[in-house]
Amino acid sequence: MTHRGDALLVTADGAVFRGRSVGVEGIATGEAVFTTSMTGYQEILTDPSYTGQVVVFTVPHVGNYGVTPADDQAAEPAAAGVVVRSLSNRASNHRAQGTLPDYLRERGLVAIADVDTRRLTRHLRERGAMPVAVGAGADEAEIAEAAASAPGMAGRDLASTVTTDRPYRVEPETDPVGKVAAIDFGMKRDIVTSLVRRGLIVDVVPAHTPPDDILALGPDGVFLSNGPGDPEPLQGPIATVKALLGKVPIFGICLGHQLLGLALGARTYKLRFGHHGGNHPVRRIADGQVTITSHNHGFAVDLWSLTGTEPPPRDGLVTDELHPHSVESDGGVVVPTHIDLDDGTLEGLRCLDVAAFSVQYHPEAAPGPHDAQGLFDDFVSLMGVG
Repeated sequence: MTHRGDALLVTADGAVFRGRSVGVEGIATGEAVFTTSMTGYQEILTDPSYTGQVVVFTVPHVGNYGVTPADDQAAEPAAAGVVVRSLSNRASNHRAQGTLPDYLRERGLVAIADVDTRRLTRHLRERGAMPVAVGAGADEAEIAEAAASAPGMAGRDLASTVTTDRPYRVEPETDPVGKVAAIDFGMKRDIVTSLVRRGLIVDVVPAHTPPDDILALGPDGVFLSNGPGDPEPLQGPIATVKALLGKVPIFGICLGHQLLGLALGARTYKLRFGHHGGNHPVRRIADGQVTITSHNHGFAVDLWSLTGTEPPPRDGLVTDELHPHSVESDGGVVVPTHIDLDDGTLEGLRCLDVAAFSVQYHPEAAPGPHDAQGLFDDFVSLMGVG
């Protein structure tokens, strides 16, 4: 039995990391992923895309500016567990309405501090994201057994567990310029804010809403939100996106990007340890412009799967040749638009024959840089409103 205050993290392959409990007692399981974001811990913990995952913060000091309800991206935290190197017990910020340790305990999160997060991050980079168990007030053997039996992310439909259970509407404070139907696969609050700020009425609908019900709302465009888990099990939403193609402009981000790719007939695949952080450089293929972007995803779209050929091996620096220049799909011609400069994965696509585009990253940030906010303006232009 661990002593009161002691805590352990055990990986599915048996590695043990010791620390100090800073949350509630119990055992939490999930796929461990590391985030390189320097700030925004509250937004990260409440991002529904982290459902089923234990979040490891690589920044060494977490919690120094406290917490405030304004930063929550959902009503409750989504992360299964929390791992940090050093946790601040004091909040030094004029916006703070509480401390992070109190926040973790009040919301029932199993959390562990004083962990060698550098060693843990290296372990995940070398061996890939994997299930872990974080435990406080439990036997090491019990924690290890929980880690060994915890499921990974592949093949799991988690979006259906976090989507809204009923449609709702959010209206701008000024005269509206248009209307968007936003399909909620685990949508962050700041995404709705980004759309409403541009004068759009936003009708948020559950993940499995049929296409006819969406079109009955009379939207000028459809937004496909972020969300957790593997996109391929979402056969209903994939069919919905396919039915909407060509009937209404579509913009997707994160999981929404993956679902658009699947609706076009492409395949997706699981990344070794995913992209999680607010400092990923992405290049726009059309003109070479580089933006620093916010990421949170463990899967990616493979446009080569539409050509029947394997992707070329990466040799040296990332080049645009890692993706086909254009491909034929179930929705017509598709072109890649953005590429990740860290590992060369696809970060955006656009349809040439129908009004649809998507990006793998988060233009609303929360947290992260606002370099990509203009993509919401591109969506407004695509809809022909504003």
